[in-house]
Amino acid sequence: MANTDIIAAIATPPGRGGIGVVRISGQNLQPLARAVLGYIPKQRYASLSKFLDKNGLVIDQGIALYFPAPHSYTGEDILELQGHGGQAIMSLLLSSCLAAGARVAQPGEFTLRAFLNNKLDLAQAESVADIIDASTNEAARCAMRSLQGEFSVTIRTLVQAVTGLRMLVEATLDFPEEETDSLQYADVHGKLKSIQMRLECVLTSSRQGSLLRDGMCIVLVGQPNVGKSSLMNRLAEEEVAIVAEIPGTTRDAVRHTINLEGVPLHLIDTAGLRETNDIVEQIGIARTRAAIEKADLALLLVDSHLGATLEDWAILNTFPAGLPVIQVFNKIDISHEAPRVKSEEGRLEIYLSAKTGAGIELLQQKLQEIIGWQSPSEGEGLFMARHRHLQALAETKRHLERAVEITRCGSQSELLAEELRLAQSALSSITGEFSADALLGEIFSHFCIGK
Repeated sequence: MANTDIIAAIATPPGRGGIGVVRISGQNLQPLARAVLGYIPKQRYASLSKFLDKNGLVIDQGIALYFPAPHSYTGEDILELQGHGGQAIMSLLLSSCLAAGARVAQPGEFTLRAFLNNKLDLAQAESVADIIDASTNEAARCAMRSLQGEFSVTIRTLVQAVTGLRMLVEATLDFPEEETDSLQYADVHGKLKSIQMRLECVLTSSRQGSLLRDGMCIVLVGQPNVGKSSLMNRLAEEEVAIVAEIPGTTRDAVRHTINLEGVPLHLIDTAGLRETNDIVEQIGIARTRAAIEKADLALLLVDSHLGATLEDWAILNTFPAGLPVIQVFNKIDISHEAPRVKSEEGRLEIYLSAKTGAGIELLQQKLQEIIGWQSPSEGEGLFMARHRHLQALAETKRHLERAVEITRCGSQSELLAEELRLAQSALSSITGEFSADALLGEIFSHFCIGK
């Protein structure tokens, strides 16, 4: 990928703010600095400066920071202009940089250049976006661990172990008459099992970290007026959904993210499912069914005072196969029941009151169990894994399992060496040693402009 041109972008969110930042990166920014500032700032020194337009008129006054290559975020010259955070001022300042020879940066292009210039590996680069997107304190800490390189070090250690074993196996290919004895003597099978155990630990930590990053989408479903919005508000601990005694009050999906032991849970309160001639309500019901299709878990709310009706069973039968469901029997304050958890013919039932809060902690405990979350101390030992990381680790696991089977059966070393090569390649793709340009483009396109 070519990165010889100068790029610029507004690095702060749009809107009003005390400070706004325009970031510029490229080779030899001194001519641009002269055009925009009238001088070249002192290296790594905050300089109070006037920001000029292409005609030399003052746009704003703020702080200029100059970081010459290679000691910068991107590995290129970087100039940061910190001015007043008004949208008009930022647009004028960016336009001045463009007039001086820069172009507008693509999403994630600053971090992409940092990767291409070996300032970050691919896993670290992705963690930059994860830190920005973190919705809980635990997720932010976990992403910072990845940015600091802990995930990358763990992966590289595994790569080294696989590479060493692969070299050992390939060395026996020059002496085919001795390969079986040589491999047995070197305990290749035992070394493979050791690598498998270490990989399993990384997979476990990565799956937990993935939960911190992506969370879980939970949809609240049921007939009108069974308390879906009340339960939403109780879990959110604030009034995020309108609650009324009138059936059909919720016409559209209401979304809110809560923090459960550090894991973001994306709640969706949906329109009540029933037959209706109301066109607006019909649209809401259609959106409810669409939300169910995309959910990771469904809470089917039932009025405990009435019990599960034929309509409730009909709703349950429309759920996609394989979708985990918790039947929540709400309004136990009316039916005068105690909060409890039941398992009925393989179905999980929880009795609670969204109005009083009785039984809510039982629901929260079951949510934790279902999503498989084990809460460590402040994300300690977890890696902020993305879907592609988990895929690569799973692929590595498959190749190692085949390698173990080959050693058990005493098959040829060529097959064993190939499985180890594929395992090494899958692991290395996590940190970017083996990454196609198309993969890099997909990863960095989801970054913020200016990052």
